[in-house]
Amino acid sequence: MDRKKVLIPYNFTANDEKSLDFAVRRFADDENVEVTLFNAYTPVPEIDVRNNPVMEKMSFNLSWLRQKINEQENGLKQALESLAERGFSGDRAKYLFRPLKKDVARDIIDLTGNENFDFVVLNRSPARITRFFTKSVSEKVAAGVRKDVGLFVVA
Repeated sequence: MDRKKVLIPYNFTANDEKSLDFAVRRFADDENVEVTLFNAYTPVPEIDVRNNPVMEKMSFNLSWLRQKINEQENGLKQALESLAERGFSGDRAKYLFRPLKKDVARDIIDLTGNENFDFVVLNRSPARITRFFTKSVSEKVAAGVRKDVGLFVVA
């Protein structure tokens, strides 16, 4: 029997922790469910800094950005370990850490379709002024995923 696949976009916020808590409460006891944590990061540009004093000064900043990306991946691994400790065995939980291709919402929508996820656990930020002017990521994902994908929005 094929496992049901659950995607949890994860960006290290308190609301993301609520998404993990929800997934544990809802799916941990079901051996037929696999959870995938997903984070898309902005890649560090490759810049040739040799023989250019101005660009060499940027080298430190680029190294700092690469270090932050490594820390982000380690944080994702820690979240994965938390899932394992809370009921998801090693083969039922994994993570995807990929460079941002388009924008977060479009990358989630594309991933959901390409990898055939059955459910997406989203969260939404409490009232923000920007939501009066633009759609939130959760609204964009909800509007863009296949109609057979179940959505859980954790507030």
